[in-house]
Amino acid sequence: MRRVLFICSRNRLRSPTAESVFAGPGIETDSAGLAPDADCVLSAEQVEWADLIFVMEKQHRAKLKQRFTASLDGKRIVCLDIPDRYEFMQPELVALLQQKVGQHLR
Repeated sequence: MRRVLFICSRNRLRSPTAESVFAGPGIETDSAGLAPDADCVLSAEQVEWADLIFVMEKQHRAKLKQRFTASLDGKRIVCLDIPDRYEFMQPELVALLQQKVGQHLR
């Protein structure tokens, strides 16, 4: 079972969409946000749980590394470069996620 964590700013649109899209046989998913007002604020436990971490923007990778350095040892972090301009489960966002994430889950 692969454990995949998706991270964005407020955990309302992009990362929850990715969590929903990629949950399935052989893949356990979770999502969180880095902003203090995120619906689910990222915790060290989530970072430690994950085998593979996807961030939506470069700034998320920088914040992740700054806040959770000790928990990131040996973790693979992939930046998807997906801007915050999509709605939850918007078809264009789902297609973009499938294009960018799918190759890393094979």
